Amino acid sequence: QVQLVESGGGLVQAGGSLRLSCAASGRTFSSYAMGWFRQAPGKEREFVAAVRWSGGRTFYADSVKGRFTISRDNAKNTVYLQMNTLKPEDTAVYYCASSLNWGVTISSDRPDKYDYWGQGTQVTVSS
Repeated sequence: QVQLVESGGGLVQAGGSLRLSCAASGRTFSSYAMGWFRQAPGKEREFVAAVRWSGGRTFYADSVKGRFTISRDNAKNTVYLQMNTLKPEDTAVYYCASSLNWGVTISSDRPDKYDYWGQGTQVTVSS
């Protein structure tokens, strides 16, 4: 069992920045990778970024490349999402997720490849 708790969401003006944190606890040694997803009202949950615990390889959705940075601190079992140059379309509930294994794939942007989810943190970007 892995427990995930997100924090750092809030209200920010367009062009501003926020840093999200996701603290993992429990059987964190079983986790292969961590991902960030977001979901706006009336829309499907979409992939934002992911990082492997071992090696720290990162992956990003095209919509956030160059603006968002995912990182991890293995010692603290914590993953971060630094969000810069925020846009109104970034408004959503942001969820962190833990994957036990991506299988043979080099990366995963599929929600069904993640096994544990946090409760989410609201990010609102005003015009």
